Amino acid sequence: MNKIIYVDNAATTPVAKPVLDAMTPYFCEEYGNPSSMFYSVGASAGQALADAREKAAKALGCDASELFFTSCGSEADNWAIKGTARKLGEKGKKHLITSCIEHHAVLHSMKALEREGFEVTYLPVDADGFVSPADVEAAIRPDTALVTIMFANNEIGTIEPIAEIGEICRKHKVWFHTDAVQAVGAVPINCHELPVDMLSLSAHKFNGPKGVGALYIRRGVLPFNFLDGGAQERNRRAGTENLAGIVGLATALEIAVNSMEEKRRHISAMRDFVLQHVQSMPQVKINGPLDLSRRLPNNLNVSFTAAEGESLLLMLDMRGICASSGSACASGSLDPSHVLLSIGLPHEIAHCSLRFSFGVQNTMEDAQAICDALDAIVPVVRERSPLWHEN
Repeated sequence: MNKIIYVDNAATTPVAKPVLDAMTPYFCEEYGNPSSMFYSVGASAGQALADAREKAAKALGCDASELFFTSCGSEADNWAIKGTARKLGEKGKKHLITSCIEHHAVLHSMKALEREGFEVTYLPVDADGFVSPADVEAAIRPDTALVTIMFANNEIGTIEPIAEIGEICRKHKVWFHTDAVQAVGAVPINCHELPVDMLSLSAHKFNGPKGVGALYIRRGVLPFNFLDGGAQERNRRAGTENLAGIVGLATALEIAVNSMEEKRRHISAMRDFVLQHVQSMPQVKINGPLDLSRRLPNNLNVSFTAAEGESLLLMLDMRGICASSGSACASGSLDPSHVLLSIGLPHEIAHCSLRFSFGVQNTMEDAQAICDALDAIVPVVRERSPLWHEN
């Protein structure tokens, strides 16, 4: 079988071998329930949970008591948004603010809350996907309960001005949440140095396992619980803890933070190589900021005029290259990306877009293979397109 070149790391990443090694004992050997503290097997599991929480909190720059483990980033987003809305809504704060390019875990949570009687302001973004802090401030009202703006966009890589937005929220005494699922492990984040009240993350985005995430909740911020049941996670999130997954998250996060600069140099070199190549091709558009310091180091989103994205993906796959036409959570939809439409792309261009997101396992040889493949397949797809011949 030919080598698979996987460049959809924004969708998920392979579990790193040291992470798997750290997790393995907690499936069959150290299998205790962390809540069963009155015998040795449970106590050992409880200690492993505490150690993992301390390790993850140190990597995030927060206290262990402020970190709560969840099943994924989507659950963390739902908890932060719905828990805040339902708590502060009881005090008459029924207004929420977000952006139009958020992940669907945020946007669909907002739609659910609108059905409960909340009012949501969806802020626009500019052509590079940036939210204006001035727009955030202008949208805040006396009844605003929460502002939630993603740290970095999963499709076009835009890193939002989170610190500036957070300071505005602090000034107006409005809780601020950021979906940092794409950013954690990719860019420096210190929760205590950032003016954020809640921050979501997911292990499988930084070479940890699927099925485990976390929500940072600043001390003194108390959204309603999202899951009811037992007393796990200090009575804040019910459900027996996924101990193997949590150990994997903490290990992967520690590795990602400690190797961040080396990883950034490695993946951005491949991204920049492909970027330079596609810019030499006719009628292409780079989506997201060209100021690469304001973009995730692994992200490249390109529109190829009159070359339909799904056709390009299928032909790349035939060459062993796995890329994306947008968010993995919406890949079953034939509609164009809401992010690309929000930055002003017409439907026919948004449909002709590919996202390449590089990972630690990729090489410069992979980058060259991608360039060679694009040179071969883009003209073929365009030749079949009536839009190309109308150009």
